[in-house]
Order: sequence, then C-alpha cells, then structure tokens
Amino acid sequence: MPLPLAACGKRGPPVAPERKLPAAVQDLQAAVEGSAIRLSWTLPKIRLDRSALKEIHRTEVYRRLEDGTPEEPVRPALLVFGGLFGPTPGVPGFERVADITVAEPGQAQVQGNQVTYTDAQGLTFGQRYTYVVVALDDHGRPSPPSNRIVVALAAAPGAPPRVEAQPGDTQVRLTWDAPPTLADGSPAPPDLVYDVFRATAPGTPAGRPLNLEPVTSHQYVDLAVQNDVTYHYAVRARLGPGGAQSGSSAVATATPEDATPPAQPRGLVAVLAGTTVRLAWQAVPEADLAGYLVYRSTTEGRGHVRLSAAPQGTTTYVDADVRPGQTYFYVVTAVDRSKRANESVPSQEASATLP
Repeated sequence: MPLPLAACGKRGPPVAPERKLPAAVQDLQAAVEGSAIRLSWTLPKIRLDRSALKEIHRTEVYRRLEDGTPEEPVRPALLVFGGLFGPTPGVPGFERVADITVAEPGQAQVQGNQVTYTDAQGLTFGQRYTYVVVALDDHGRPSPPSNRIVVALAAAPGAPPRVEAQPGDTQVRLTWDAPPTLADGSPAPPDLVYDVFRATAPGTPAGRPLNLEPVTSHQYVDLAVQNDVTYHYAVRARLGPGGAQSGSSAVATATPEDATPPAQPRGLVAVLAGTTVRLAWQAVPEADLAGYLVYRSTTEGRGHVRLSAAPQGTTTYVDADVRPGQTYFYVVTAVDRSKRANESVPSQEASATLP
C-alpha cells in the first residue's frame, strides 16, 4: 500500500510519518565491470526532517530493463510499503535484485557508510538498465528511492592476462599485456586504456586508481612508494575514458628496495699517534648514511679484515691493536640505512708503519 507521500485515497495500516523516514541516497553510481554492473552509494545519515539517523539496517537494490515499455509515472518518493494485505514492497516498475543487510552484507562490501554491490544476475550485453536503491532503518522504515542511474551494458574488455611488477629504488615498474577479447568473445579494440590499482594489504586492490588520467600504454611506473614496503598491484582495462571496465587482473606483488650504495669515502689518512694509528677521512654526504666500516691488512692491496663491528658515525678511528715494526694498510667504506645495508666501494688505501 503506498505511503502517504504517494498520492493515494485508500486507507492502509499505520505507517511512519513522512518526516521520520530515512533520507534518500543521493549519490548512486554505476560502472560496467566485465559482464556485470558495479553499483556504489553512500548510506544516509539523516531523516527527511533533517534529524540524525542512528543507522541504516539494510539497503534494497532495484533494477529496470529499459526495453521500450512504458515507465511508471515519475514520483520521487514513490515506494510501495506492503501491509498485512497490501502488495509486495518495492518500487513500481522495478525488480528487486538485492537485499543487503549492513551488518552482514554477504556479496556486497560495506566500509563505513560506503556500500558497493556488483549485479551479475541475468544481464544481457547491449541492453540498458536503470537502478535505484532504497535504504531502510532498524524499524524497517524505507527512504524514498535514490537518484536513478542508467547503464548501457556494453561488452567490457577481458582482464589483462599478464601483469608484472619490477621493484626498484623507491619505485615499481609495472608492465602488462592487452586482453585479446571482450567479455562477449569479440576481439578487443587496439585503443584500450588502463587503470592501475595498489594496496599494501594482500588481496585484490580496489578503490581509486593510481593514475589520474587513463594509461594508454602497457606500462606504468609508480614513484609514490617507500623502500622495504610490499605493494600489491592490479590492472583493469577499459573501453576508452569512462567506458566499460574489465575485471581485475591477477595481483602482482613487489617490494621496492634501496640497491644504491653510498659514495666512496675520500681523503683517508693514517698517522702515528704514540703507540696507535689514527685514521681520518672526509664525510660522505648521503642522506641515509648509517656510518663507516674500517678495514686493515698487513699486505698492501689485499686481505683487508674489518676492524669495526658495526658502522660508526664518526670520520675518525684509532687502531690500538698494533705491534711495533709492523706496517698496516687501511681502507674505509660507507654503509647506508637500507634493509640491504648497501656498502660503498673501499676508499683509497692509507698505510702507517710503527717504529
């Protein structure tokens, strides 16, 4: 039986006053993904009287096939609320295709007040479909239908069949192959564009793509990454900007890392200081410098053994473990703070002979 806000002269069971109904969803959006249609919307937080709404209990998704048949008169708040002997609840002229409980959304996804649902039921390529959603509060009181969204189900591309992620220093280079066919089996056009998605948690990345503009080539370099963090990537193909989008590719994983060693330490000198040998060298101007390692040998040009257990932050070193009459040959290396602890090439050799 129609709600009071839909024109009706019949009496029905008591219903909630119009002002207590949840406000309508205002931002229903839709996109073609593969052979399905992905819907997303924001749950209302207020009622029609602008008072706060504690929570939405569930959302109903309605669909209409645009096949040329006459449409019900447009009434923004038209919603049949079935009573004891009334008609089946719903939006006239529409088929209910999903009933999503917010607490247990099933195949839908709910994050905060954002809901995403993918409709893959009985759709046909080449057809146009109109969707609306209705939100219901914990007393079952329905909102007016949302804004209507019309979707033409064009055959989307298949998912890119190969995606590879090559890590570098604060970057990841992605490459992929173009899908050969569309979802209906026809050949894919050569001018597909692509969207790249990234996440730091395992699983298929979602949300907004990394690229601000559609990618027209088969590669993408992600420069907004940190070393030693693992990233998960997926690529979707699209029939031009705003066109039907493929499903997600397989996930490619990469962990960028710093593989560049610091510069070579320069200016190493070794001088006698009493019964010790004192070393000094120039500082290496590296932002991620962890320190320096000191090596010594009793043979010129080879056989150097590390003296410092861990990288030291100073540019001097005193070697007190020396013997009279012996000549010692020293080199110094620089080490960075990366996970790999990259080490520079040795400095030029310096020597000292104890009397």
